[in-house]
Amino acid sequence: MSRILELKVKPNARASRLTEQPDGTWLAELKSPPVDGKANAELIGLVAEHFGCRKAEVTIRVGAGGRRKLVKIGT
Repeated sequence: MSRILELKVKPNARASRLTEQPDGTWLAELKSPPVDGKANAELIGLVAEHFGCRKAEVTIRVGAGGRRKLVKIGT
């Protein structure tokens, strides 16, 4: 089973956290800067930890270079 999440990403935050918004989207606050893929790597780890899956099961489908992303969880 796979799941698609719509995320808004805020890099350079004080703490890393993933929270669901009232409209059904998710807000990912990341400590990493948006440089050299560091924020994307942290996002994948954060999503995997939150949903209890492996990092290999999390992929950024749309928006790897932007702040709005679609992330797929599962195979």
